[in-house]
Amino acid sequence: MPDAETVSNEPLALPAALATFDELWDPRIIAQVNDYDVRIAKVAGEFAWHSHADTDEFFLVLQGELRIGLRDDEGEREVVLPQGSIFVVPRGIEHKPSSAGGASILLFEPTGTVNTGDRHEPLPAHIKTTTGRALR
Repeated sequence: MPDAETVSNEPLALPAALATFDELWDPRIIAQVNDYDVRIAKVAGEFAWHSHADTDEFFLVLQGELRIGLRDDEGEREVVLPQGSIFVVPRGIEHKPSSAGGASILLFEPTGTVNTGDRHEPLPAHIKTTTGRALR
């Protein structure tokens, strides 16, 4: 969990926060609300198929376009999220975010949630398992 130095009670401009890092698929914790982290991330290319057994996952696209592949009992589909769109992946649903042109996203999930989920396919080298890092 971030310490008092890493999560501020001052206003935070999202463009300025996003400008502080370049790593892809490596979320930064920008705030906490009760027992939830508010995280931002830059993404490009494909993530890995994964699922979170005990929590939903909230996505807000700040810039660009995000696609999320979904697998459930009814099969496979994809949702497309243009800038300004939100989507919630329900707990237990296997999903795979991707962005051909790159995107910046905001995530809202319980503190300690692992980005690669409870179950995932083999991870490509560009994806690291994390619970989010402090914004510095």
